[in-house]
Order: sequence, then C-alpha cells, then structure tokens
Amino acid sequence: MIKIVGIDPGLAATGIGVVRGVDSKVNSYSYGGIYTSNKMSLPDRLDQIFSKLMKVIDTEKPDVMVVEDIFSMDKYPKSGITLGKVTGVILLAGCKKGLPVIEIPVREAKQVITGNGKATKMQLEIAVRNLLNQSKAIRPFHASDALGLALIGLYRYKTLF
Repeated sequence: MIKIVGIDPGLAATGIGVVRGVDSKVNSYSYGGIYTSNKMSLPDRLDQIFSKLMKVIDTEKPDVMVVEDIFSMDKYPKSGITLGKVTGVILLAGCKKGLPVIEIPVREAKQVITGNGKATKMQLEIAVRNLLNQSKAIRPFHASDALGLALIGLYRYKTLF
C-alpha cells in the first residue's frame, strides 16, 4: 500500500490531503489544513507551516509528497512571491524528511482530475469527491485541491518510482 500526501500551499491556509491505496484504487483518505493568522509576522507564519507539516509527515509517514507548483498572476505579483516562500518551506519539510517531492502545475492537476485545465475550484472539488465516492462536500477547497494532488501522485506512482 502506498501513502501519498498532497499539499496545496497557501499562507493563510495550506491544504493537506492524504490518500492510501494501490494503483488507482484508494483504500482510505484524510484531509485538513494548516492555518496561520495575518496578525503573525511572515517568518512566524512560515515557521508554523513548516513545523505543523513536519508533524503531519511524522504522523502519516507518506511515501511521496505532491505539491502544487507555484504560479503568479500578473495582477498580483507580490502574492506569487509570498506563495513561493510558503512553497519553499513545504519543499524543505519534504527534503528534511527524506521524501521524494513532486511539483505539479495547477492547470495540469485540474486537467488530470477534471479533464479541464481551467476548471473552477468547485468543479475540482466535485471531481475529487466523485473519485473518492464521497457525497459530502470536501471543505475547505484547499483540502480538496490537496486531495486531488495526492490522487495524481497515487495514479502516477508506478511510472515515477
């Protein structure tokens, strides 16, 4: 059985999804998030994300980490820089724990999960829910995004390793 952790980076909310299974069959899954307050300094927020992710990795003991690759919108270049900092501490956590880390661009993830690289967060969440045979909505969207990344890691595991 393979265990994959998917991470959707975010400064306020980092989504985490864990799937356990073989090939394309999911045996179990879990999800959640790491949250930081905008009242904290950026270094403290990054430290909180790093520390909590290290605990998740220690608890879950995944075989692979799949992280959404960063992107930057022309309208908000500063957001892209901040997201890069968050992604940096996530990649560092994976490295410190000796995990293989795969980065997947958001459009590719949407394409694989929904068949549409421009799918909305709602469309992605519905597709992830359907793949997991879950009727209840997966919230927050960061968690469903992370589960989608973990599913891709599970589907591709044999071709990557």
